[in-house]
Order: sequence, then structure tokens, then C-alpha cells
Amino acid sequence: MTTYLITGGAGNVGSALAEHLAKDPTNTIIIVDNLTTGSLQKVPQLDNVKLIKSDVNNYNDLAPVFARYDFDYVFHYAAMVGVNRTLKNPMRVLDDIEGIKNILSLSKNSGVKRVFYSSSSEVYGEPFEIPQNENTTPLNSRLPYAIVKNVGEAFFKSYYQEYGLEYTIFRFFNTYGPNQSDDFVIPRFIKLAVQNKDINIYGDGLQTRSFCYVDDNVQTCINAITDKACVNEVLNVGSDKEQTILSLAQEIIKLTNSKSNIVHVPALKEGDMARRCPDTTKMKKVLGRELIPLKEGVLKLVDHYSNS
Repeated sequence: MTTYLITGGAGNVGSALAEHLAKDPTNTIIIVDNLTTGSLQKVPQLDNVKLIKSDVNNYNDLAPVFARYDFDYVFHYAAMVGVNRTLKNPMRVLDDIEGIKNILSLSKNSGVKRVFYSSSSEVYGEPFEIPQNENTTPLNSRLPYAIVKNVGEAFFKSYYQEYGLEYTIFRFFNTYGPNQSDDFVIPRFIKLAVQNKDINIYGDGLQTRSFCYVDDNVQTCINAITDKACVNEVLNVGSDKEQTILSLAQEIIKLTNSKSNIVHVPALKEGDMARRCPDTTKMKKVLGRELIPLKEGVLKLVDHYSNS
């Protein structure tokens, strides 16, 4: 019997992680989410999955959860996410530092074996090398979201150094899947394309990203639980297939047989980094298989949306 805590488990990646872990009936999964951006509909309706509405940034909210359950592993995925949302709510982004401190303090004092942290590709800021390697971590991003993720990584490493609380840090690159909100690029493009509506792209669309299907993300993170090479390490989790946002829109239009037009709108003033592409050498060893190609992932989503 293994008991897991997943904060932010009503979100895209957290809910998928819960669903995969719940396939083992001996696992108990407790989800903590304040449902600000998460959704009840994303939480797996399974006997060994339980949702507790709670705010990880409030110690008095979170402490009773740790008092009630003996957690073996904690996945701290709760965070304010989304470029536009984080730019509009910088103070709420900074509040997430309290959640990081609460999770680590309560985990340290309750016998948790290891804590897993969802960091982000944003810690790399504007890249000066591609692919972006875990050992190269420039602190050149001024955005609150990236700063909080950097601070979080420092907290997890420091808790290990001071108290011996083991960790694994995941630097997530763009992860898409059925439970992703419409304000993220792939769900938005697909839903516009199937309706033959205009697809807006910020600037010239030549900014690059790499897109990882959620099943690849989740399986990597689950494998990391038992992979000793991941203990007290940082791991990029994403795809190494770099492409422009413009080419992404063109590919989705082609795959959906859409008549959508691509419309260029003014570039974002900040937050839209020029390039993103991880070094996935470590991830591929952990995952142990090839990643799901973008074409296959997009068609999975098209099928999901058409049947939901």
C-alpha cells in the first residue's frame, strides 16, 4: 500500500498522474486543489482517488491533510500557470512560494520518502544554448513565474541539504493533453481549426516550442519514483522536436482538414520566449521508449474533443 499526495491534481498533468497511479489498486491518491484553475471534471472518479479542496499556500489549510494521511510520496504540482494569467496576477504567482515552503515543511516532519516538484522550462529564460540542458540554469528571466520556479528548486535542494528530504525536480516543457485548458496553445488551435475559425498567432509566429503529450510526461514521472538515477536530480520532461508556433498552426490545420486562416496579432510585450527545446537525454533513459509524435497526439485530442 502506497499513499500519494498530488497538489494541483485537478489540473492537466496532475489529474493524468492521479489516473495513471490509480491503475494500481494498492495505491491511494489524495488530491489537494483549490480549484482556482483546476476542475472537478478532471479528477478521476475512482475508489482510490480522493479530492480535498484546500489551498496549499495556506498552512492551516494543508496541515490537517498531512495529519490525516501518512504520505509516502508527494508531488507538488499546484501553481498559478499560463502566460497571460501569470502576467496579470504577479502577486498570486509569488504567493506560490508559501505553498512550496508548506509542502516541504510538512513533508519533512511526517516521514515522506521523497518530494517531486513541477518546475518549468521558464527557469531557462531566454536560451543561449539549444537544446537546454539541466546543468545549464541561467537566471536571466525577470518574470515572477520563472523566479518562483527557480526559488522552488532552491528550496527543494536546500531541504535535502539541511534535513535529508529527498527530491526530484521536473522541468516541464509544454505538455498537452485532453485535460488541458483552452487558453493553452494546442487545445486552442485545435478547437478553432475544427470550427474553421481564424487562428491568431502572436507576432511572426517564429518563436519555437516543443510539445510533449501528457502520457509521456506522466510515465516519465512515475518511472522516476523507482529510478535511482532520478533521486536528488533535475530532469527535463518534454519533447526534443522543436518547431515554430506558425508551423504548429499549419500542421493542425492540415491534420483537421480545416479552412481556418492564420492571423498575426501584435506580439506579447513579455513572456513569449524566442526558443524552447530541452535536452531529453536523461528523460529518454527514464521513459525507456520513444515519445508520442505530435501528429499522433493532436489526432488523439481531435478524437477526444469530438467524442466529449
